[in-house]
Amino acid sequence: MGGVWLSRTTSVLRLAIALTWALTIYAQSSITLPSTFPHNYTGIPSGGYGPDWQNYFEVTDTLPNVTKPISRSFAGNIAVDRAGHPNDTLWFWAFEKENGSLTARAGEKEDEPWLVWLNGGPGSSSQLGLLTENGPLRVQGDFSVTQNNFSWDKLADAFWVDQPVGVGYSTSDATGYVFDEDQLGQDFVGFLANVVKVFPSLATRPFYLTGESYAGVFIPYIAKAILSTPNPPVKLRKIAIGDGAMGSFPGYEEISTVNTLETWPQIINFDQEVFQYFREQTHLCGYDLNLTYPQTGGHFPSLLSPFHVTHNPQVVFGEGRVRGRGRFDLNFPSRSDFVSEIVKRINHEDGRLKEKRQGQQKLTLDQWKREHLSTGKLDPDYGCFLWEEMTDFAMNFTFPWSQGEFDPYDTPDALSPEVPADPTVFLNDPSTRAALHAPNKTWVSSFRFPFGNSTGLTPAGSPWGDRSVEPAAFMSELWTNASKQNVGIVIYEGNSDSLVEHFSAEVVIQNTTFGGIQGFTRRPSTPFPGGEGIIHQERNITYVLFNKAGHFVPRSVPEAAFIFLKEFVLGNNSTGLVEEKGGSVTVVGGEDPTLSGAVLPADTAAIFYGSLRTESSSFAPTATIAKWQSFIQTATATAKLDSDKQTNAALVSDSMMGLWECVLATGFMTIMSVIYI
Repeated sequence: MGGVWLSRTTSVLRLAIALTWALTIYAQSSITLPSTFPHNYTGIPSGGYGPDWQNYFEVTDTLPNVTKPISRSFAGNIAVDRAGHPNDTLWFWAFEKENGSLTARAGEKEDEPWLVWLNGGPGSSSQLGLLTENGPLRVQGDFSVTQNNFSWDKLADAFWVDQPVGVGYSTSDATGYVFDEDQLGQDFVGFLANVVKVFPSLATRPFYLTGESYAGVFIPYIAKAILSTPNPPVKLRKIAIGDGAMGSFPGYEEISTVNTLETWPQIINFDQEVFQYFREQTHLCGYDLNLTYPQTGGHFPSLLSPFHVTHNPQVVFGEGRVRGRGRFDLNFPSRSDFVSEIVKRINHEDGRLKEKRQGQQKLTLDQWKREHLSTGKLDPDYGCFLWEEMTDFAMNFTFPWSQGEFDPYDTPDALSPEVPADPTVFLNDPSTRAALHAPNKTWVSSFRFPFGNSTGLTPAGSPWGDRSVEPAAFMSELWTNASKQNVGIVIYEGNSDSLVEHFSAEVVIQNTTFGGIQGFTRRPSTPFPGGEGIIHQERNITYVLFNKAGHFVPRSVPEAAFIFLKEFVLGNNSTGLVEEKGGSVTVVGGEDPTLSGAVLPADTAAIFYGSLRTESSSFAPTATIAKWQSFIQTATATAKLDSDKQTNAALVSDSMMGLWECVLATGFMTIMSVIYI
């Protein structure tokens, strides 16, 4: 917990939190929130929810550009039953695995699974998942709609749900938006209670809650709400989180920068000096956490928030100019403007970084090196925004990103612009809206106010207005309770995702106590079936790292994701399972030493670039790759030796204490924890 020095600064911390909270409250007062409500179409039943609503929700009208038959589906708004907010609803689009499977009567098909998929954001519509990832329909760049051969509804009745209230086609009155994640969880339980009234067989069938990205926050809170509800409306069997933001902001965005560079050294053009620079910056921020199997040394210390960490407070808090590296080459008249710019960077509308700088590039690479290398100090401009500094480096100095865009969700994709996959036109077509019983509101892929009038940096450390502590804070309790109730936990990651990189998930796992032990006891190294990555299972926790997959795994590797859902989420494939028999430990499927490193190297992979389509690919020369591989073997071995010598308390080094003195002098700070036990 880093308590070695916290006791000396308690009063300052309280003041800092109070000031941050005051700033957040001020930001809330100027927002006018929309009020939305469901639309009552012809034939809506007059009474409460029941099987008679099935006919109303069934999608019977033709959908634009859908030219081939699809499985029977149902869509519409269902209330969350929050007192005083009758217009608070969640909107769903559900597809049957087979004809009649959703409309089965109570008590039928009790062994047949059903699932819900959630996108993240926060504020992203789950129809993005349906129409661009794992649903039966795929919207293409020319606005045509094609079928997906690996749609998840082929394996189970599947619901794609817009939530929390107000997101996508879900609705909320101006005062009905969720206050925090606990309320979000209760809303979802209320929604599920009404869903099973409409589709009675679902109440007793095994339920699988799945999602990705910021759903890594939503799903644990929803699972916590279900497991703590007396006589819950559904039989939760398993949760599955993909590339999930389960830890604090630095815990899922900043701490993995060095791991990303080990995986994709193309980002820094295989430059060993630049790699060592980022490794040094990682150490100065206290982000160089050491994973061991089993985990030793106790739980990890708290992580510093990058929002208020800098050696030069004037840069962050308004006096002066952040120098020209990427989109930081702007004037910020206030701290809130600086935070807003960071949030805009990391929540770009289409996820891609485009504006690498304002005007001309300010530094050559040689100048950059003279200013940064071997200083032993934290960069005064970026502080601990290490992922942002890494991407700006690529967009200023590394081909092909320097000629176009950087896709945080899929590192080798440098297309500029990328082929769009946007369902906005399809979902806002009046005929689509009517066929899907959607409300009279404009569907947007990402809603700005999922937490109502809380939109800025919160005391909990969220830049999204989320007032709740990160799920990692209660993960040990949740996983323990889930195991007691026979609920499985699945975490999966894509190797090409730089924004929520797999190291962040591994930190959460190794910092969580489950089955009476902290973390996995063996490093994941069992080949996933078909050679598509790594699979590991231990004490009710399943972990998968997909090779050649980005943040949106079902979009990147649809067939592998389909097999994963069938075998490891809905099924009980034991590949990768750690077993102990007669005092000896074995792993089903074996362990591959070539997969036992901290990363799956992609140094030989191509970087694709072009305009709207792949026109060219960039490969590093064989000699460059060989030189890098020789270097990184020594560099990572040395880093491990250095890390093994550290204790948790020692992570707060003299240089870190100097940094803290500087931060405390500003009067603003946020401490974010990877996990509290």
